[in-house]
Amino acid sequence: MREIDRLTVERCGISYATLMETAGNRVVEAIIAFAGPVNGEAFNVFCGKGNNGGDGAVIARLLWMRGAKVAVYLFGKMEETKGEARANFEIICRLAAEEEKRIAGDELEDISFTEIPSQQEAAAYYESYCYDIADCYVDALLGTGLTRPANELYESAISQINKYRSDNKWARVISVDVPSGLSSDSGHPIGSHVRADLTVSFTTPKIGNILAPAVEANGKLVIASIGTPDWLIEEESGSNLHLVEEKQITDWLQVSRRHADAHKGSVGDVLLIAGSRGKTGAAALSSESILRAGAGLVTVATARSAQSLLVTQARTEVMTEALDETYDGAISNSALDRALQLAQKRSVVAIGPGLSSSDESTRAFVREMVERRTAPVVIDADGLNALAPWPEDLKGSDEAPIIITPHPGEMARLTNKTNAEIVADRINVAHDFATKHHVITVLKGSRTIIASPDGAVYVNPTGNAGMATAGSGDVLTGLVAGLLAQRPSEPLEATIAGVYLHGLAGDLAANKLGTRSLIASDIIANLSEAMLQVGGGEERGQTNTISTI
Repeated sequence: MREIDRLTVERCGISYATLMETAGNRVVEAIIAFAGPVNGEAFNVFCGKGNNGGDGAVIARLLWMRGAKVAVYLFGKMEETKGEARANFEIICRLAAEEEKRIAGDELEDISFTEIPSQQEAAAYYESYCYDIADCYVDALLGTGLTRPANELYESAISQINKYRSDNKWARVISVDVPSGLSSDSGHPIGSHVRADLTVSFTTPKIGNILAPAVEANGKLVIASIGTPDWLIEEESGSNLHLVEEKQITDWLQVSRRHADAHKGSVGDVLLIAGSRGKTGAAALSSESILRAGAGLVTVATARSAQSLLVTQARTEVMTEALDETYDGAISNSALDRALQLAQKRSVVAIGPGLSSSDESTRAFVREMVERRTAPVVIDADGLNALAPWPEDLKGSDEAPIIITPHPGEMARLTNKTNAEIVADRINVAHDFATKHHVITVLKGSRTIIASPDGAVYVNPTGNAGMATAGSGDVLTGLVAGLLAQRPSEPLEATIAGVYLHGLAGDLAANKLGTRSLIASDIIANLSEAMLQVGGGEERGQTNTISTI
């Protein structure tokens, strides 16, 4: 971000002072949109010595200009600040001095400035009357670039902000760029950090704004442009990390929409290899999700002894095929020729939900199905377990792409890593696996990561904790397969759309039912609403009528 700011100044002629002024304006605009008018409200603005603190000084002045009562606390000394931050602190000092001359008696100043250079002085101010009357804290202590826990002075300020927020349920905390104490480059907190109600991040989101568990500290996240053109970010950022935006999904739904002459054979035919004795529910959920995604046809190939039960559980629109099975009721390797024959006629193959992978015969079946594929294949659950650890010579291709959708435990088995290692570095784990094996990798979690073989990584913003429930992954497998079947030439775009819509459907379900009682079938029940919300009128279709006059 420092490099982007520098290039904005050099190539676009926008000064650092203008960037800081614009940043302050954007935060004030976000505060008003979030909490309403600020006139008469009391704000305590906690500032660090760097540019984040300089932003805080601008915010304080702009709030005061709109009628707010503002107390600015600089954690450090004025002489330790520099550049644009120093200039803005000096403005606050002058305004505060004039205000002090203007008022009389015990009347509170509308704007004040206090240096807090030590922990001892900080403790005294935490007990002051000014602290108690504030309606809102602005956290402008520490911005991007933090790589170690905050020092004692800043840690105490962070703790006081959090105490203020917990003790006063009506109060609000606003963080500038990233909640202080979080690293902008990691989803894992590195020490004590502010828990904000609103975070306003500049130019682009940071990793600490969007990945769990740090994401919970951000509250509502607003991304504010402060003057850097999009083309400069794209040309010079050097980043392969992207946040999925709704417009991407809207555009993809638009290009993949059904035309007036569509028929069931033209909008995708999926073979789902799933289910085993005692595990037919996963196949039923996944097959319904395929249909709800818009695929015209779905056939579930399952173990012979599971077929009759699956027929009673699945939608009546679903077709089934019985395959040879092992003694334990899982698909046997002897079913390979029949499964390959079925796959030849399909747009996409999905494999894994409820499959069972404990028998070597089933594992061999999965490996050969994937190796001999001629169509795109989506692999999840026991399909992934059957391939663990991932064979070094198994790679996806542009003609027959492979999409995998592991949770961290499955990813650990595929890579011979521990679950903790996966969770600690999900972006790089997904990126490295995708590029090494030429596989589109969907690493599920909060937030789900989609990694492309070309090195690009996408972070999905939708979804909630209620989706941590049995069958949720099976629904995702079906949704990705169903969307891909309608446009097999765009596997990455279909995958991103599937992950986004899956999370959005879960969010819609949680809004209606709460996260505690949400189950996988609730996600399916809200898929249509999710598609209508993102796709708009195009998803509803048009009815052509003929009138005679």
